[in-house]
Amino acid sequence: MLGFTIREVSQAFREGRISPTELCRKCLNHIKETRHLNAYIKVTEELALKQAEESKDRFLRGAPKGPLDGIPFAVKDNFCTENIETTCASRMLKGYRPPFNATVVQKLLDQGAVLLGKTNLDEFAMGAGSTDSAFGPVRNPWSYSDTYRDQSRAEPDSDWVITGGSSGGSAAAVASLSSFLALGSDTGGSTRNPAALCGIVGLKPTYGLLSRHGLIPLVNSMDVPGILTRSVHDAATVLGVLQGLDVKDSTTIYHPAPHNDLPDDIDIRKVCIGVPKEYHAPGLSRETVSQWSHVADLFERAGATVREVSLPHTQYSIVCYHVLCTAEVASNMARFDGLEYGHRSAISSSTEALYATTRHEGFNDVVRGRILSGNYFLLKRNYQHYFVKAQQVRRLIANDFTQVFGSGVDMLLTPTTLSDATRYSDFTQEDNHTRSMQEDVFTQPVNLAGLPAVSVPAALSQRGLPISLQLIGRALQDRKLLTVAKWLERQLAFPQIQLGGLEARDRGRSPGVSQREQTSAA
Repeated sequence: MLGFTIREVSQAFREGRISPTELCRKCLNHIKETRHLNAYIKVTEELALKQAEESKDRFLRGAPKGPLDGIPFAVKDNFCTENIETTCASRMLKGYRPPFNATVVQKLLDQGAVLLGKTNLDEFAMGAGSTDSAFGPVRNPWSYSDTYRDQSRAEPDSDWVITGGSSGGSAAAVASLSSFLALGSDTGGSTRNPAALCGIVGLKPTYGLLSRHGLIPLVNSMDVPGILTRSVHDAATVLGVLQGLDVKDSTTIYHPAPHNDLPDDIDIRKVCIGVPKEYHAPGLSRETVSQWSHVADLFERAGATVREVSLPHTQYSIVCYHVLCTAEVASNMARFDGLEYGHRSAISSSTEALYATTRHEGFNDVVRGRILSGNYFLLKRNYQHYFVKAQQVRRLIANDFTQVFGSGVDMLLTPTTLSDATRYSDFTQEDNHTRSMQEDVFTQPVNLAGLPAVSVPAALSQRGLPISLQLIGRALQDRKLLTVAKWLERQLAFPQIQLGGLEARDRGRSPGVSQREQTSAA
């Protein structure tokens, strides 16, 4: 049952094959069994069981709230949750209990979803590996999969691989089958990157489609709540629930949510796919290039138009992102001064000493480094040369996408990451800034342009780890993007993870083959 999709679970609830309370207990037990992954910072067991029991009563009365009623979910620990500690994986916010829920969290709760807990991340969402957390790094569930152990002859306790970041805890929770969906945040790829490395679906919606109220900000002009699920249809279901105007977030936009599911099939012959030539980046693995070419050919054989396109300013996106990101980080982190909430230093000989020691003790080196860089770029003598110039380059990057989509291209096909997941021991040989610049190369331009993008798992590498590809759509065409992604998902038939000792759900098919693969094969 843990391997079911949201739609399958909801159907099982309605038919009485399992109750929300029973499923919640299964998820909580599985979280305990997989605690070595370090996916969760806090598990809200008592609250989850209470919510599941309420959901059970609604199903018994024949009055469920909707498609997410009774569905267990997890939340990245940079979303505010009422009276539940919210830390951003930092000592700075230890003990902070918000008096309100983030809008996207509240919408899930209003639909009857069951909150399992808060997930681990890079401190304040600054990182690409989920390795820089005050609570320790997150381990990729595929490190313990049968395929990785068999094909790499790896020892999980010493050769484990990273989840990607910064939403690594959320990705690990969904991939390890302890949660059916999870919220992440996506500023430069922080939802799509871990989704890709953990073999699940990661959706970054159009900027403004989902409310950021209650998401502790990193870069206000790029932050977007992200959705992590095990199928594209599930991502579309969650998106339909979460999107909409929010009076508490002036950047939200009105875009009516559809009342029907994604179509089961589309005429792919009417779709034009662009392949950006600039995305053949240094360090791109041969296996990823092979899958990229394979999927492009797959589209073409099915009748879609596939053509090479150019996004000429892509080469400047990482530097542009670094300037804008650190500038906004410097502004956003100023609120953490030890006076109103969170950590406060015991040294209080002066106001300046209190500020300085509080921030030194509360923030890790990565956060302090970005604050310093951002303040440097915002100095009066540097503002025009760095910040304003970066904003101008951002406009050029956004214009590149506008011109390509204006030429008749419906969506772009790119890699999501350079390769499959890296071993933790190798990943930590380089500093956070270098790693982030390398890992964000394919995902970050989308945030600068405010476009929707989804990462879909494509195949397993020779090491037995996921390789994923990304589809990028036009602004506010998230549904069309997901419709094509659903078609692609069926063609690729990506296998469900098999953790050692965790049996595949047996419904008349071989282990490791999901329902959507059976449909495709048929």
